[in-house]
Amino acid sequence: MVTDQQVRRLFKLSKTEKNFGIAAMKAGMDEKTARKYRRSGKLPSDLKQEHTWRTRKDPFEDVWEGMKSMLEINPGLEAKTLFEDLQRRNPGRFADGQLRSLQRRIKNWRAVEGPPKEIFFSQIHRPGELCQSDFTHMNKLGVTISGVPFDHMIYHFVLTYSNWEAGTICFSESFESLSQGLQNALWELGGVPGKHRTDCLTTAVNKASHPEEFTQRYKELVDYYRITPCKTNPNSPNENGDVEQRNYRFKKAVDQTLLLRGSRDFEDRSAYEEFLRKLFKQLNAGRKKRFIQEEAVLHRLPKRRIDSCKREKKKVGPSSTIRVNHNVYSVDSRLIGENIQVRLHMDRLEIWYGQKKIDTLPRQRGEGKHKINYRHIIDSLIRKPGAFENYRYYDALFPTSRFRIAYDSLKKRYTQRSAVKKYLNILYMAAKESESLVDNTLRILIDKDMDICDEQLEILMQSEESVATDIDIPEVNLTDYDQLLQEVMPC
Repeated sequence: MVTDQQVRRLFKLSKTEKNFGIAAMKAGMDEKTARKYRRSGKLPSDLKQEHTWRTRKDPFEDVWEGMKSMLEINPGLEAKTLFEDLQRRNPGRFADGQLRSLQRRIKNWRAVEGPPKEIFFSQIHRPGELCQSDFTHMNKLGVTISGVPFDHMIYHFVLTYSNWEAGTICFSESFESLSQGLQNALWELGGVPGKHRTDCLTTAVNKASHPEEFTQRYKELVDYYRITPCKTNPNSPNENGDVEQRNYRFKKAVDQTLLLRGSRDFEDRSAYEEFLRKLFKQLNAGRKKRFIQEEAVLHRLPKRRIDSCKREKKKVGPSSTIRVNHNVYSVDSRLIGENIQVRLHMDRLEIWYGQKKIDTLPRQRGEGKHKINYRHIIDSLIRKPGAFENYRYYDALFPTSRFRIAYDSLKKRYTQRSAVKKYLNILYMAAKESESLVDNTLRILIDKDMDICDEQLEILMQSEESVATDIDIPEVNLTDYDQLLQEVMPC
């Protein structure tokens, strides 16, 4: 196929070469072809006839008007859906291979006659003017802590001009997570931008009554840092596009770094936090030029941070429990009837009484859940064993699966009343002595198929046997490997 470049070279050579055939040869084409282009004086692209005719009959010509009407009423209909409908209504007429033809025709219709598409308007970003934040789930990355799946989220903070970013591990889209994450980012940043934009988070925006207003706690937070709050319109994630895009790219960077690391397991949460901190530092290293421009115009930080926790006064009920954010927690029975202060942090609850912190409890995620510590209630259960079976939070009285096995074993050999008393004695020993020691002793009794009871457990705990963990490793027979290799490898 002759190109425009060859013909241009031909025209140029024909002016300098005495023989036109030599000019055609040097241009890389046949002399007859060269004479055709010399006569026309046009390039191949100018002579090319535009293809406007069909090479075969349109198989959808007589049904197109009906499909067009359906698309005008429901523009979201897919070509595959319409094609399958045609096949149902016209058995044997349309072959599966014709789907692509219909897809092309509908694609052309959408581009020429279809409904207008939403336009995304590029925005001008100015240094230090706007930051955006969002929560993003990290569960799909498969991170584990000491082999246990670590379900968590990241509060993600981004400066829209330089794309400088920071993040904090959290477990829900609570105000405490928002407050701690935002403050962590600002103090790491070393300054305060002019505006902070979020989507319509219930922790920041009053959705139910006045969706245009911000919550009081969020307003107090941004007022303290002198940031102007703003939010996106409902169902418009593109308005928070910078942080939404960084969510995707950040999680991809985490995934790739974990692949290079060769493991998704971390010794503890601190090790994982250090891993994320180094990754953020690496990502921000390529944004120094723009970040310097932002840093120069950021507002000054206040003298200190404000508490990210929510403080509530609670009276401990007769069941030795309190209800916080629609979840139930047990506290020490000595506090029954007393007024305590609960400090609700992002990941924990602190119990304060008389200006002193007396307990820390892990915060439950979601609503309608409970966290009952059997140590708080075991003294009363020993005195009231009849309350055990129908206790509302019955599942909390089995710290590990071995405790459940022990109770089931006791029920098979004793009456219900005796089985409950003996099991509560075991639970009492776990509360007063050591849960891990009792659990390990139960393991020995189960492994040796011995009868489980509180008396036997106490005797075994006092001996040295319960402390030792016997691991039986059978001797390796190397001849088995030789035999396997002989079967796999050819002679």
